[in-house]
Amino acid sequence: MNAQYKKGVLELCVLRLIKRRDLYGYEMVQQVSLYIEVTESTIYPLLRRLTKEGYLQTYNKASSEGPTRKYYSMTVEGEVYLTTLLKEWNQMVESVQRLLEEGD
Repeated sequence: MNAQYKKGVLELCVLRLIKRRDLYGYEMVQQVSLYIEVTESTIYPLLRRLTKEGYLQTYNKASSEGPTRKYYSMTVEGEVYLTTLLKEWNQMVESVQRLLEEGD
């Protein structure tokens, strides 16, 4: 996938996955990678930024498989932001689809 396409949509994907359920960083990488090829070096800075901007919050949870994990959950501000991103995404997809269909 084109790197610019990926960069533009990754924030939306991360927020949507966390809205479904709280996730820890590596788990997020695995979930996103089912759809879009990403690495930890792409996801972790995005998670930090979204947390700093107030869209996500973190908490620590013990793991039976190793050290304590930092989980990310959605804030109310994050839910509002996600709704805005989804609306903008849908508008863009519809517009591009119309353009592509009219181009023939």
